[in-house]
Amino acid sequence: MKSYEFASLLCSRLCHDLLSPVGALNNGIELLADEHDPEMRARCLDLLGESARASANKLKFFRLAFGAAGGFADEVDTREARVAIEGLFGADGRIQLGWMVDESSMSKSALKVLLNLVLIAGDALVRGGRMDVGAEKHDGGLDIVIRAEGPRIVLDPELKKVLQGETSEESIAPRAAAAWLIHCLVKDGGGEVAVMDGDAGMLLLGASLPALGGR
Repeated sequence: MKSYEFASLLCSRLCHDLLSPVGALNNGIELLADEHDPEMRARCLDLLGESARASANKLKFFRLAFGAAGGFADEVDTREARVAIEGLFGADGRIQLGWMVDESSMSKSALKVLLNLVLIAGDALVRGGRMDVGAEKHDGGLDIVIRAEGPRIVLDPELKKVLQGETSEESIAPRAAAAWLIHCLVKDGGGEVAVMDGDAGMLLLGASLPALGGR
């Protein structure tokens, strides 16, 4: 896939995810302009604040997951990833988060793999639940495991195919942009992606990165 084609997929995905909170901001401003009751105006301001925080949290996460966060450094502080994950998935309490990453830093590519796996797992928890994020370096490589557990888990079959390299580049939809990025980064690093969603109420996503983790 050419770079501009992937950029198009990525932009479509980002616009889709940002449409809801930005739309809520717009609606809240319109309501505030027409509302004169002090109590209702206060409620409108609360809603505007919630939408603004949701938008900011999404942008912070996407900057790390898809952008060039970290500047020119080869590695990125994993605390940035934890804050981004907590902001996107833990702010409303719908998903309980567990952090089992002892490494203080990761290569940018490895961090993108981790964050995009988290994004897919979090989206699969359609009714909330728990998500545990783990990563461990060994022999110059890195193993990443994301465990999602909840009352209902829905993993788009297309995402699973893309993650495992079972689909053609021409057929990839915007919703699979994160999965395609994971596949490309792991493949380029000589690693493997694992998807285990056979057990009811549980999903395991993993990546073995023999080259990416050590840089």
